Formats: sequence, C-alpha cells, structure tokens
Amino acid sequence: MSEISNVDNSKYKIIDFISYGDERGFLTVFQKDCNLPFTLKRAFYSYQIPFDARRGGHANRISEFVLISVAGSCTILVDDGVTQKEFILDSPTKGLYLNKMVWKEMYNFSKDNVLLVLSSCEYVPDEYVKDYEQFKKEITR
Repeated sequence: MSEISNVDNSKYKIIDFISYGDERGFLTVFQKDCNLPFTLKRAFYSYQIPFDARRGGHANRISEFVLISVAGSCTILVDDGVTQKEFILDSPTKGLYLNKMVWKEMYNFSKDNVLLVLSSCEYVPDEYVKDYEQFKKEITR
C-alpha cells in the first residue's frame, strides 16, 4: 500500500487485515465486528481487466463496500463530493472501505490483478447513481 494507509475518513478509510501464515502460505479472514464495518451480504471479484480500462464510475445509495486487491494492483479514485483521492491497492492485507454515496472509479489494473469487493447489500440496480452530476445533486441535499 502507499503512504495513504493513515487516511481515516467517515466516507472512506484503509482497513488493515491480519494475515496468518508460515512456510505453508497465508490466510486472511474477513469477519463482521472484527475487521468488517458491516454484515457481508455479497462478494464479487473482477479480473483480466485491461490496463487502460476504467471500472466503476458510480456511487451507491445504500451499499457500503470494502475493496481488496487480492492479487496484483490497481488504482481507486474516490470522491466524497468534497475531496477526490487516489488509492493504490497492491496488498491482500489492505482493504479500502467505501461508505454510501462515494463516487468510485477503478483503473491502472496490473495484468495479474484480482479485485475482490465485499458489499453490505445484495445487488439492487436502482441504488446505483451512474451520472456524476446527479451524484453531486444528491449529496448536497
């Protein structure tokens, strides 16, 4: 992870996950009330994303997320309506927590990147805000 590991914001923050391991390999656990700020309802991952592709480009009205680059690296741009910040995820022991109504874009995917996303909600299409101007309107209400 880059120098941003000290970032702590109510809308986004880095979470350090404890890994257990020895010469046989490593194990990292995600668990509510231990290292996840919500009850896990959905998990998905992306992979084989071209370096020049951009993913995300939306905010979510009801979902919270933790993004973890379990292999390789990628860049995440977060925008809380006041501040934009880039995070480089490059460790399976670091997660980026995103609260509700945070605009997110993912890019600069390494060839071997696998981005795991843990979500507080099941998939609900209507909770996605895919237009940036609409996002700005909704967060200023």
